[in-house]
Amino acid sequence: MSEVINLLKDLIQRQSVTPEDAGCQDLMAQRLADAGFNIESMVFEDTTNMWARKGSQDPVFCFAGHTDVVPTGPVGAWKTPPFVPTELDGYLHGRGAADMKGSLAAMLVATERFVKKHPDHKGSIAFLITSDEEGPFINGTTRVIDTLEARNEKITWALVGEPSSTEKVGDVIKNGRRGSLSGDLVVKGIQGHVAYPHLAKNPVHLAAPALTELSQIEWDKGNEFFPPTSFQISNINAGTGATNVVPGELTVLFNFRYSTEVTAQELVKKVHAILDKHGLDYDLDWTYNGLPFLTDSGYLVEAANKAVEKVAGYKPALLTTGGTSDGRFIAPTGAQVVELGPVNATIHKVDECVKIADIEQLTDMYEIMLEALLTDE
Repeated sequence: MSEVINLLKDLIQRQSVTPEDAGCQDLMAQRLADAGFNIESMVFEDTTNMWARKGSQDPVFCFAGHTDVVPTGPVGAWKTPPFVPTELDGYLHGRGAADMKGSLAAMLVATERFVKKHPDHKGSIAFLITSDEEGPFINGTTRVIDTLEARNEKITWALVGEPSSTEKVGDVIKNGRRGSLSGDLVVKGIQGHVAYPHLAKNPVHLAAPALTELSQIEWDKGNEFFPPTSFQISNINAGTGATNVVPGELTVLFNFRYSTEVTAQELVKKVHAILDKHGLDYDLDWTYNGLPFLTDSGYLVEAANKAVEKVAGYKPALLTTGGTSDGRFIAPTGAQVVELGPVNATIHKVDECVKIADIEQLTDMYEIMLEALLTDE
């Protein structure tokens, strides 16, 4: 078995359910140190992070990723034990195989190969690794970036190893992500008996027209890289459980995934205007999960495109679809950011797996990107 698959197996068997790291970063740190990297462990609250860097000059090429994985779900539903890496029909099964320990293994082995071939490469190579991507994401990448910014240590190019591919490795590169803005709305009414509605005030009835309006608005039309902004209600709750009680409150949780055609501040203002127009008595708390970012051109996109074409023989699509990633914390520093990783068909599912040949190809893609950006070849 190849070096990269052996490393991936070693990472999978470490039960790093978020925010646990379970020794994954220690394993990576030792190998990176042997390759000439300076290692910094940054522990914030319950989260273990690693910043590793080889070189002191610009430009800085940074591999970014996470060692934490989501819970397994019912273990009995898995074909193979989730933390026992198992090969079946050309695939490696195990929690984290695709999201994203496969990418971590490919990053590390690609870097070892590159450094061996080019010990005097240009610029610097860095690794920003966290154990808090699948969790609350408050003590992970964002805290490391704050630390780097405080000492004016900048990333030029960041490659995030999230599983970006759809049907075959490298068919999609994420060159940006939509912004994410969440609202926690409480509409206030007056609780009472359903037989005496004139003595009550039903917040469900009161809120329904406003929620309908919010759900039907065209917030923007999107653009070349982003689909139109989406408003989605994810949870709605009211009532005491009894059938003869008018509820006193209605709670609504909603989320915007928004393009660069609109700002979070504009969305907030418009939502409040609609709620006020309908005369609602309400409280609304906002959570800013991340700004939209886009790397529409430049050396990093060019290097990623060429690497996929050289290894796989096809041109990748540049898309901004899907959820958020830790790229949203790196991009605001001025870094170019792309995401390139394995096929995402089984991520977070029972029987998560990755095609072994895909990880081999991904390793080659990463090495070619390093050569394109940090050598004169």
